[in-house]
Amino acid sequence: MTDSLHRRSHEVAPSPITASFEFFPPNSDKMAETLWSTVERLAPLSPSFVSVTYGAGGSTRERTHKTVERILSQTELAPAAHLTCVGSPREYVDSIVADYWNLGVRHLVALRGDPLDGIGSRYVPHENGYAYASDLVAGVKKIADFDVSVSGYPEKHPESGSWQSEIDNLKRKVDAGADRIITQYFFDNDMFDAYLDRIAAAGIDIPVIPGILPIHNFEQTMVFSAKCGTSIPQWLARRFSGLANDPETRKLVGVSVACEQVMDLVDRGISDFHFYTMNRADLTYAICHMLGMGKRQSEELAA
Repeated sequence: MTDSLHRRSHEVAPSPITASFEFFPPNSDKMAETLWSTVERLAPLSPSFVSVTYGAGGSTRERTHKTVERILSQTELAPAAHLTCVGSPREYVDSIVADYWNLGVRHLVALRGDPLDGIGSRYVPHENGYAYASDLVAGVKKIADFDVSVSGYPEKHPESGSWQSEIDNLKRKVDAGADRIITQYFFDNDMFDAYLDRIAAAGIDIPVIPGILPIHNFEQTMVFSAKCGTSIPQWLARRFSGLANDPETRKLVGVSVACEQVMDLVDRGISDFHFYTMNRADLTYAICHMLGMGKRQSEELAA
């Protein structure tokens, strides 16, 4: 019998890395088309869930609801609807929670939300509403047995006066029934490690999912980061220096930076991530593909 090349089926082992994706509701037909194209592109990566944001004071309530409803009815993805308590009475918020349960949603992301006048302005609780995220979490859990995620801030929330107040607030959300923490995006993994140490010292033991922002536009990222309290390391600024008018190279750098960050976190023991997609699939898909995520068809290999 002569030796010859033959082909055999080979199953690629599933990636140990899992992820969830965040979208925001579109405000035009064109943006809706872009969002849905993004959803369809990312769906084969089999995310653990996809979240849909909610505007301050319920400004995107209907659009958020419609987006979640479409994801439920037209995909196999598990949607997580964002919910805030800013500027809304408790009865109004409770009705939204009940509507989501009746729709088939079983996961909510419970947030206080930004002040009505924007980030940086003074937050004033609604006199008849849930005052803070911990109150909202407790209220949601009384209505139905939702899976509830809450936010965490590896560099402190901009309104937190100290790390003690930051962790105390997080502990209140956990004690109210939160099931997981999804963090604000960050670029310094050492800060995330320090954050995990603070959480552990406070006796918080629910999962903490790091938020990852693939950078499409560095200048815009700098502006938003200044508002939300995320620091921009000098090494990161150098990576994007001189690329303002070079979108193709920016994409390559954005993928490289995010992959390096995630793989370093994997080396530190993290295996679950939350990607802020900005309703764009290109960078997030490339990053997840490089990390070995998603459904893989069997390969025919020469032997």
